[in-house]
Amino acid sequence: MASLRGTTLAVMIPGLIGQCLMDITTSLAASRLVAQQRATDVTANNIANANTPGFRTERVQFSDWIDHQPGTSQVPGGRTITYTQDRATYRESQPGAITHTGNPFDLALSGDGYFTVSTKAGPRLTRGGRFGPMPDGTLADSSGNAVLDVNGKPIQLSPPDTQVTISGDGSVSTENGQVGKIGVVQPTDPMKLRAEGATNFISDASTSPVASPGIVQGAIEQSNVQPVMEVTRMMNDLRQFQFVTQLIQAEGDRQQNTIDKLLPTGPGS
Repeated sequence: MASLRGTTLAVMIPGLIGQCLMDITTSLAASRLVAQQRATDVTANNIANANTPGFRTERVQFSDWIDHQPGTSQVPGGRTITYTQDRATYRESQPGAITHTGNPFDLALSGDGYFTVSTKAGPRLTRGGRFGPMPDGTLADSSGNAVLDVNGKPIQLSPPDTQVTISGDGSVSTENGQVGKIGVVQPTDPMKLRAEGATNFISDASTSPVASPGIVQGAIEQSNVQPVMEVTRMMNDLRQFQFVTQLIQAEGDRQQNTIDKLLPTGPGS
């Protein structure tokens, strides 16, 4: 599930553009620096959401951006100039571990699909099943967004409904009878899911009901982040960032030394 991001090239870095616009070596290194900064930010966000129910690990996809010079059949020197490009971010889709909480309103999906919640900006899909009743009886998530049924309507509990049972297919029942059925849907094109916040998604494609969602009552799906792996990745990201920074500094020192040797000095120069 990828979401394209705007191209960020090294020559756009404030502070470096004036120094290295005409310097290919520094520009190439700086493009890597920008991409590495983005990778570090994404890894840090994964670690911060390691305990967020339903969170999906993010990854950054890099690609090469080739500088084609107009009016020439080939880049001078016989080689193309390739910059590092932050092409896209995507989320890993494997499910997180299911943890039993004992709260009858906590729900986890053991199969495919997403719950649907109604936000101020419209319906959103989520795997974060930490729900609970609002003062008016509406079943909602931790942000107060109503959980929708199979018909796109909020699930409404009445004051006498004290013993709530939710079956695997989403049917909500109490001691007073069936209240409704929680809707679980699946996008027809998973590639058209766009992340909004930590656990919500917007679907740019149509959705279809999931026949057997496998809802588990009294449990939540944990984040699929593996903390040890992410900390290791963060350490590697930082090392890469420091290495490129040192490379740019060394190139700057080399240029300055060259300028000092070429420019005349002393009286009458």
